[in-house]
Amino acid sequence: MAIREIRKQGDPVLEKVCKPVKEMTPRLSDLVDDMLETMYDANGVGLAAPQVGVLRRIVVIDVGEGPYVLINPEITERDGEQTGQEGCLSVPGVYGIVTRPEHVKAKALDKDMKPYEIDAEGLFARAVCHELDHLDGKMYTSLVEDGLHSYDEQDDDEGEEGNE
Repeated sequence: MAIREIRKQGDPVLEKVCKPVKEMTPRLSDLVDDMLETMYDANGVGLAAPQVGVLRRIVVIDVGEGPYVLINPEITERDGEQTGQEGCLSVPGVYGIVTRPEHVKAKALDKDMKPYEIDAEGLFARAVCHELDHLDGKMYTSLVEDGLHSYDEQDDDEGEEGNE
């Protein structure tokens, strides 16, 4: 496993639509492992393959319930609304206020290419939406309601929800 460089906003790879994964190869398996290691090293809660320069529909997420690997993910249901802080490992040091669904259902393949479904709420739902946007070349900054704010401006007693 290896920590990969996280691409920053402005890198053209972050604006491209990713291709589906057709089969799990040793190289893609290594990519998934590297993505998890990179996400944990950066204290993130999610990471999408384009953030490490790979245009494949792969996402890893861990909001404290253990890691999820989502290959070729697709949101099948959205419900409710939540507005809150959102950050991104590709846009370091800042956050914005974004409205997302409170609840999402999604289907994906796991690392063994077996289909499964997730039922996500709150931060997990926010992370799923955020990471799937990356797979379509979209950044959370286009959804920010009140401009970007520096984490340095945030009161010390306010907790960060994490960076996706």
